[in-house]
Amino acid sequence: MSDPDVERALERLLFEGDGMSRRRFLGRGGAAALGLTALGSALAGCSIQGEAAHGVNASKPVTIRHPKASMAGMVWANWPLYIDEKSLKTFDKLHGVKVKYVEEINDNFEFFGKVRQQLAQGRDIGRDIVTLTDYMAARWVRDGYCEPLDKSNIPNIKNLASNLKSINYDPTRTYTLPWQSGGTGIGYNPKKTGRKLESVNDLFDPAFKGRITMLSEPYDSACLTLLGMGVDASKAKIDDILKAIEKIKQAKDAGQIRRFTGNDYTTDLAKGNVWAAVAYSGDLVQLQADNPELEFIYPKEGSMLFTDNMMMPKHVAHPYGAEVLMNYYYEPEVAAKVAAYVNYITPVTGVQEILQKTDPKLANNPLIFPPDDVRKRLYAYPALTPAEERQMQSAMADVTGA
Repeated sequence: MSDPDVERALERLLFEGDGMSRRRFLGRGGAAALGLTALGSALAGCSIQGEAAHGVNASKPVTIRHPKASMAGMVWANWPLYIDEKSLKTFDKLHGVKVKYVEEINDNFEFFGKVRQQLAQGRDIGRDIVTLTDYMAARWVRDGYCEPLDKSNIPNIKNLASNLKSINYDPTRTYTLPWQSGGTGIGYNPKKTGRKLESVNDLFDPAFKGRITMLSEPYDSACLTLLGMGVDASKAKIDDILKAIEKIKQAKDAGQIRRFTGNDYTTDLAKGNVWAAVAYSGDLVQLQADNPELEFIYPKEGSMLFTDNMMMPKHVAHPYGAEVLMNYYYEPEVAAKVAAYVNYITPVTGVQEILQKTDPKLANNPLIFPPDDVRKRLYAYPALTPAEERQMQSAMADVTGA
């Protein structure tokens, strides 16, 4: 495939599809957009002009210094409905600036498609902070598309939750700083199942035949299944993942799984069409407001943890300002306002104690503030090569029929 053909195909794929909600793509439904299509297979054998061919060893120590500089003209690209904007206005007043906050990330791959050529050509992409989900953040780190953080400008990094201080693609958080997280577990209605659920393997109970849904995204469903098989999904190899996908295939062939979904599982779960579903913790916070019968569990074997990360693109125009902004959002009082608005898992310690005084119900919600024993069972995505990721997506597509 020639380079112009690749470009046109990417544009059709990335920009002409149906509009999707942020919540679906926060759950990485966008990963399928590239991996589960014929285009994904075609791209496997193509090189794109200007694409980075080098790798970055994120474990290697990096010394960086971003001196104090003007913060005028800063731009932050984030997902829709993912911040308390009053907090940003307060930042503007504190520093006498006007941060341009752009809700332009609806899908990790779509956003990458917008800026890929600039990154590959070593140009500033016009954003000082981008907020990307783990698997895409890993790609940017690996390909050298991120500017290292000058942590002397982010003293509040000391408030980063202990379970997030390291991740497989960025062991020392040299390039990434968590924005918000969520868990992938099981949402269900105990009145339908007739009992409490506690295990990943409850999804395969024949008593629930035809009343189960799984997410079509293998980073979620296959990795969660792996946890039920006793495998640490964060360290899984491609062969492990393929075994989990085979288990899912057998369940599908047996009629156990009603269908594979994106975020639309929420409708079936709320209506009672399905009794249990692989689900995102943040969704259940919203669903329970309308249907208190619904429950969410972090299975005893563990849950997958997805995190959206603040990152500075390579050749960023305002690195000092971006770091000052990151530091501001790691103040517990500020992070508490964000947590109260978005209802996802905050990465900042001390927030729960603040909300105990202002909103005890929220502070005691385990979907937003998982207890310590649950946090220990939250697993990051495995670090796969691009070829392994395509292999995983292709195998899952064969099962889901995508």
